[in-house]
Amino acid sequence: MVLMHADPAATEAMTAEERAEVLRRHDRLHSNLAGTGEMLNGAGLALPRDTTTIRLRRDGMTTADGPLTGATEQMTASYVVDCATPERAPEIAGRVVDFHLVAAEVRPVHDSFGTEGSRPDGTPARRVQGAVSYGAKPIASAMVGGWSHD
Repeated sequence: MVLMHADPAATEAMTAEERAEVLRRHDRLHSNLAGTGEMLNGAGLALPRDTTTIRLRRDGMTTADGPLTGATEQMTASYVVDCATPERAPEIAGRVVDFHLVAAEVRPVHDSFGTEGSRPDGTPARRVQGAVSYGAKPIASAMVGGWSHD
């Protein structure tokens, strides 16, 4: 999984031209990964101010407005990709880190549900023990950043 992170304040401060350029880059990546059959799914996240955090405390369940951590950079979106090799997911993630997306984490998925092992075109993804995979290891899904496209 590649988790993309951006500074929400910087995202909101982007010009229309900057947003359009970021969107074009992501559209090119989406098209490329759909063409190679690697794209399984993805999702953009709303800004952190629209987050509710739920925690279990000694005195019961609590909720708070905002993200779990107060970090400047917050996770912003996700792609799940079907990679043939462990090296491919970082290659994909490296294509979106830029002036807007300041960091990407690549993390293997050990368990999954809801994708039913198929790509958007309906062809099956590789699966091992319920997780999309490359070879006998869990796949790196790519979580790629962006913003809400209202």
